[in-house]
Amino acid sequence: MKKSWGVLAMVAFVSLTAIAQDGVATEGKMLQSANGARLGAVYRVTDDGSAQLIVDGKMVTVPASTLSVVDGKLTTSLSKSEVRKLK
Repeated sequence: MKKSWGVLAMVAFVSLTAIAQDGVATEGKMLQSANGARLGAVYRVTDDGSAQLIVDGKMVTVPASTLSVVDGKLTTSLSKSEVRKLK
């Protein structure tokens, strides 16, 4: 019985790791708005895949649901002014 719990825990960990690796954002990657404006480098990626970056001297979190890769570049569907309003 103990072995099956250990195996189950290992499978869950491997699955979560695979999901995290499938995320769009990666630390250090430049994020741009939909119109191509550079927003800044990703400082951190949260557990849900959102990208945190410093914009105008403050940390903002860009939701994962707005992120995609367009022509090989990490892009948000938000405008630069919308990103500036994020917390």
